[in-house]
Amino acid sequence: MPSHPLSRYDGRLCVVTASTAGIGKAIAKRMLQEGGRVVVSSRKQASVDDALAELKPEFGDRVIGVVCNVSKADDRATLLKAALSFGDGKIDVLVSNAASSITIGPTDNCDDQQWDKMFENNVKSAWQLTKEFKPHLRRGSGVVLFVTSIAAFSLMSPLAIYGVTKTALTGLMKALAQELGPEGIRVNALAPGVVKTKFSELLWKNKGASELWSGQSMLNRVAEPEEMAGPAAFLCSFDASYVTGETLIASGGVSSRL
Repeated sequence: MPSHPLSRYDGRLCVVTASTAGIGKAIAKRMLQEGGRVVVSSRKQASVDDALAELKPEFGDRVIGVVCNVSKADDRATLLKAALSFGDGKIDVLVSNAASSITIGPTDNCDDQQWDKMFENNVKSAWQLTKEFKPHLRRGSGVVLFVTSIAAFSLMSPLAIYGVTKTALTGLMKALAQELGPEGIRVNALAPGVVKTKFSELLWKNKGASELWSGQSMLNRVAEPEEMAGPAAFLCSFDASYVTGETLIASGGVSSRL
């Protein structure tokens, strides 16, 4: 049974990509706790199975899992079909969380192939996913949320190209918010700071890195994945019904101006 005092997601169908670990799983779990029906996804079947083994004992048939590499058209089609079959033919919330960082360091460290792959994974796939899901998003109340990063606003030298892709994703969010607004569909972004996930181990796992990045936060620590779930749940809920085209920065106070 839901263990959260709020029930903002009762009867709502939510699709969260890259949601079998880290921030994505925390967001999916929060929406389940608030009464939603959730489709989780990952590129690997084993990851989907592990997530369902954790979530189903608590949430039962309100959660399903799908293998989906968002850069592959067939996988996106499978995800959409599964979501439509899971609900009433309409989708209430789409959270685009999938991303990659396949090059480390300054921009010169990135070759053309890596550049193209990162923009495909981090920007193009979010655009494609939204474009394909758009006809099925509930008019008047549908929501799209892009998970971006503080790296879109504040230079993080180990993640230069990653930050560029997230800045581009922020621009895409604003364009889509303007285009979908007349249909009553809101589009926003959540920009986490450094969060304790496998994806960001480079920035927090060893003591020196942890002290460096924690020191940039006014709270003097890195975040837990669950601390991103609340802001995401707010943005996708009716509590944020007049919020669109915005980025909520959850960075612990790290400087966040372009």
